[in-house]
Amino acid sequence: MSPVRGKPAESPPGRQVLRGTRVRVPAALALALAAALVGAPVAAAPPPELELTPEQAVILRRISELRFSPDGSQLVCVVSKAHGKTPESRLWRLDVRRGTFRRLTSTSFAERSPQWSSRGDLAFLSDASGRMQVHWLRAGAESAVVLAHATAVSAFRWSPDGSRIAFLARPPRSSSDDEREKAGDDARVADRNEELDRLSVADVGSPRVQPLVTEGWRVSEFEWLDDAHLLVSATDKPHVEAWTAALYSVDVGTGVFTLAAQPAQPFAGLSVSPKRTKWAYAGSRIEGPVPHDLFVQPVGGGAARNVTASIDRPVLETHWQDDAIAVVRVADGFEHRLFRLPASGRPEKLALPFSVRTFDVARDGTIACVGSAFDRLPELYLVPPRGQARQVSHLQEGWERVHLSGAARFRFKSFDGTPVEAVLMKPRQPRPGSKPPLVVLVHGGPASSFTSDYYWFASWAQLLAARGFAVLMVNPRGSTGYGEAFVKLNRADWGGGDYRDILAAVDTVVARGEADPRRLGIGGWSYGGQMSTWATTQSDRFRAAVVGACVYDLASEFGTEDDPAGDEWYFGTPWANPDVFARNSPSTYIARSNTPTLVIHGEHDPVNPVGQATALYRALKHRGVECELVVYPREGHLPREEAHQIDILRRMLAWFERHLEK
Repeated sequence: MSPVRGKPAESPPGRQVLRGTRVRVPAALALALAAALVGAPVAAAPPPELELTPEQAVILRRISELRFSPDGSQLVCVVSKAHGKTPESRLWRLDVRRGTFRRLTSTSFAERSPQWSSRGDLAFLSDASGRMQVHWLRAGAESAVVLAHATAVSAFRWSPDGSRIAFLARPPRSSSDDEREKAGDDARVADRNEELDRLSVADVGSPRVQPLVTEGWRVSEFEWLDDAHLLVSATDKPHVEAWTAALYSVDVGTGVFTLAAQPAQPFAGLSVSPKRTKWAYAGSRIEGPVPHDLFVQPVGGGAARNVTASIDRPVLETHWQDDAIAVVRVADGFEHRLFRLPASGRPEKLALPFSVRTFDVARDGTIACVGSAFDRLPELYLVPPRGQARQVSHLQEGWERVHLSGAARFRFKSFDGTPVEAVLMKPRQPRPGSKPPLVVLVHGGPASSFTSDYYWFASWAQLLAARGFAVLMVNPRGSTGYGEAFVKLNRADWGGGDYRDILAAVDTVVARGEADPRRLGIGGWSYGGQMSTWATTQSDRFRAAVVGACVYDLASEFGTEDDPAGDEWYFGTPWANPDVFARNSPSTYIARSNTPTLVIHGEHDPVNPVGQATALYRALKHRGVECELVVYPREGHLPREEAHQIDILRRMLAWFERHLEK
């Protein structure tokens, strides 16, 4: 059956300015005219604020992949934005001394993954040739291909001496594959080794490529240990859908893999210190569900040491200042903070007036970072070793008169006494004499969290607050940012304690008189979509729900999603634990749902396949519950196309306004 698509959301009616023939002069203008008549000086009235719209909400430049040059004099990063059907991504460069920040190249191609060599050469990935290849940039010249490969390159790293590049790419197609496809024989066979990226090494300026992995391995991360060895995160069981990776040292000359370490699963964020004496990764103390602490291990041998156990916050990003000092970004409640980790001594928290989205550190200790908040759009900042953060970019054009709301943070004790944190964003212009409708937003994950930031999903809260809604965002048990024990509290219990944490937050806000208990809505994306669906099956308190990229039936999702290892940590497998999957699935209780629900989904979502949305829609429709299903072609788990992002925001607003305004 073809996907069902609802009618486009209608725009709100425009306001009438003139009535009859009488024209009202604004007070500010009247005062200015009067002052002019008597010759008094008049201060210019500030321009009026603009209402945030869905169209404005997606006009945002994102800054990522910050990389200092070896001498710290330059910083290169990627600046991207939604742009038609294909997001735009370009390299920008900051001259650290002069403070100038501008586009690095004049191309209109996608650019990402900038990497400096020890010699000061800059390489990056560009699709200028039709597929991603390694380019480099020399002073005063446009980029040129430094590594031309028959297939797209997904990742690369310079060797320590700058003479070679290690990279990941799929093997070239065989002539027999091409012939079969021309003949219309394009059947897809699962788990073909030919579909795996392979690790290779190339000499700079030479067409010679040396494969290090021929087949049978899946390499996820890699770094150079020295000019003759790579450290890789890989598995020799690539078709086993479980966490089976380990760390290996690879001899570049022979291609021999030697086991170096077997961290607890899962682990990620592999890095090597500048002088190649240590490596580090973010891993778990005990298995799952996400990497948490930073472990550092000597290259020459010895046990890995947990260097962030005293912080007890998930490490999201690591960069080395030198071999004695690493700097990490951690999730700490609603903030992302930076800690400096000296080889000896206690971790040092850096006091910054914003949440940090990403960063890099120069050898002299200068930090470049992207700072943001609920009411602060992301921009680039420089933080000297001693001194205050200084803003060095002004990328967010067109936002000067647009108001963004802050959010009030509060902690409360949940049903069982567990402390939980939430924020309330109050309506921009509350209506006198009435309590505002409340929309509860639920974050994805579940091993994730709401952060004081502005991005596509955070714009939901800003748009709702601008239109008179109060917005509640809760980090319930299972969220990151509150310690490793907290993130594991909802194992095999989605919709149990976490759902009751959310209800306890709602009760807290209602008891304080800050929301109308008769006008409650709920919405979210991914796990947030699942929790929103779950809430409609457990209670009639919510008068409207907006469900994005949801999970409706956990067993069917496990059988159709990409990479089910995370779900297996939470629930096991459907054939071993059918009762657990049923108990945690909204589908089991859908006969209780009476809440009007807007269901939105990407047609090619590999994380939560679109069948989850169509099954939910069919059940609600069959039961006579008001519902709409909107499926977006070409989209995966998160919407990338500008028009689709705008359309989702319009429909979300219209749905809540229709059902919660009265």
